[in-house]
Amino acid sequence: MELSLITSENEWEALQPKWDTLQASSFRHYPFLEFWYLHNWWQNLGGGEWNQDNATLQIITAQEDGRLVGIAPLFCSHESGLEPALRFIGQIEVTDYLDFICLPERLEGFLSQMLDFIDESNEFSTKHLDLANFQDDSPSLALLESLCQGKQRTYEMKVLQPSPSIHLPSSWEEYLQSLHKKQRHEVRRKERNIERDYQVELNFSENSHDVTEDMGRFIELMRNEEKKAAFLNPVTEQYLFGLGKAAHQAGRLNLASLMVDGKQAAAYLNFFFDNKLWVYNTGWDPEFSKASPGWVLLVKLIQWAIEQGLDEVDLMRGDEEYKYRFGGIDRHVVQVVSEKVKLF
Repeated sequence: MELSLITSENEWEALQPKWDTLQASSFRHYPFLEFWYLHNWWQNLGGGEWNQDNATLQIITAQEDGRLVGIAPLFCSHESGLEPALRFIGQIEVTDYLDFICLPERLEGFLSQMLDFIDESNEFSTKHLDLANFQDDSPSLALLESLCQGKQRTYEMKVLQPSPSIHLPSSWEEYLQSLHKKQRHEVRRKERNIERDYQVELNFSENSHDVTEDMGRFIELMRNEEKKAAFLNPVTEQYLFGLGKAAHQAGRLNLASLMVDGKQAAAYLNFFFDNKLWVYNTGWDPEFSKASPGWVLLVKLIQWAIEQGLDEVDLMRGDEEYKYRFGGIDRHVVQVVSEKVKLF
């Protein structure tokens, strides 16, 4: 296995076809590990989460007989108040899940050689690893812990957040029966009430047209929530517009709207990937708050996903109550920190 380091965006962009081919066969399948997502994130480091002047690409690749078999999608950051570290491209705030990209049968060998490469090469300004947003069932975790022990490295893991997900049955009625009786009643009542009082329609942004206008309307809906309004600024908006465009071009965008009397009452920004719906962000219009448009839209999205034969609706990070009321089952997102033990 031959390892090399990519430090320029041009080199990275040239790798895109091989990157996408490897990701399709990798041991973890997330839209957040595809080239389109990480490349958009890098354009302004997740909406300005990291300082661009203090960040450099440090992507480690592994090849066997000319075939790409492993990628550590890393960057190095030197932030004020934080120890310089190698981090995942994409971490921490706006990306739900991250990991290495590797053929399953090559993972242990790749991680072992990656650690040696970092520790022995002069090309890295730091040996400190700060890797966030692994899912807690990732095989990378146990392998890293074992390898670090054998390579005189520390290993510390901490839980960051829960990430509830709804595993879908084969029918809508079966899904309803899986809910608590009170929740089942609420689902039916709220859907019945809004359809009694309004003309209601579920719309999706078509992949055949420019989504810039759709993303603009979605961002305006986001402003109606205080926490999201505080998040939005020119840089984060640029990130979101870029994200929508990149997801659209990659065929991953699922921007769903609940239309109430012809007006957009709520919207969900989702990704469609690996036969799952990944719920990335939401927005709603307070004009229709009494009709619970966000709630009703999620009901209709789950029903649509079941009809499409999808396996899962991933509600992703955060422990909001509604996620559990709709049947979300927790996994957790974790962070791993490792540094070379100093020998005196």
